[in-house]
Amino acid sequence: MALYLGVETSCDETAAAVVQDGRTVLSSKVLSQIKVHQQYGGVVPEVAARKHLETINLVIDEAMSAASVSPKDLTGIACTVGPGLVGTLLIGLSASKALSWAWDRPLIAVDHLLAHVCANYIDTDLEPPFVALLVSGGHTQIIHFESYSDGKILGQTRDDAAGEAYDKVARLLGLGYPGGPAIDKLSSQGNAGAFKFPEGVVPGYDFSFSGLKTAVSRTVEKLSQPLPVADLAASFQEAVTRVLVKKTLKAQQDLGVKTIVLAGGVAANRELRAKFEAQSPVPVYFPKLSLCTDNAAMVAAAAHFCGSPSSLDIGVYSRQR
Repeated sequence: MALYLGVETSCDETAAAVVQDGRTVLSSKVLSQIKVHQQYGGVVPEVAARKHLETINLVIDEAMSAASVSPKDLTGIACTVGPGLVGTLLIGLSASKALSWAWDRPLIAVDHLLAHVCANYIDTDLEPPFVALLVSGGHTQIIHFESYSDGKILGQTRDDAAGEAYDKVARLLGLGYPGGPAIDKLSSQGNAGAFKFPEGVVPGYDFSFSGLKTAVSRTVEKLSQPLPVADLAASFQEAVTRVLVKKTLKAQQDLGVKTIVLAGGVAANRELRAKFEAQSPVPVYFPKLSLCTDNAAMVAAAAHFCGSPSSLDIGVYSRQR
């Protein structure tokens, strides 16, 4: 039996979890800072780092206590080292290094994006190979996984990521931060066919969402008040999810892979899930809603399936390597 303590501080969630054999969550604690950052309309890195510093030890203690495990029971300590905000990542890594040294347990450095994919291993029997659609924060990618740790990027966004487009359009429509959940909720009340927004025309499996964002902006400028906000949100979401599904299914069919996986915060999107369930010819795996956004259970799962011991002098990185 392998037990990993996971630690996640890549952005504005302070999280810790204990996971058994990469599949079973014994505890998962997530302390969100959304209310703190809403007043600024987005995450302020310095504020986020201070909040992590104030709460990281408490969250780790709660995760260990809820799992009823002691340090000697752990196989290792898994920590997100990037990509993310450098200041916030350093808080989690510093705490994990200290515990690794004090508890004499290996430190396992985990890539944040790979961890999102590994969230799908929790409470499932999923195994590679598969095609993954990763839509998380500033990243939108289609990745072919031939093994647990061997992922080849087939396509990615050339400008705005889908999540960034959601936040910018939500701000334009006066829906606040974070934009994804707000647009998804409001879309259920709107007409997705009210406006015909274009999808970015780029070759292969790549994406582009900057033109879509501009199209929404120009449409808003031409409309009279009050704006049909629900229709605009639903039409925008229709355009985003349509291209995400179309290109992922093309990759699956071109490669002949028998499984599709969704990962990242936008994997919680109601319309995206519904489209895949209706259109995919092969099984589609979705993480639980609580595992779509940043959490530490996915970090611990990644350590089990893909990780190896790291040196205590390892650092963090802000952009994908």
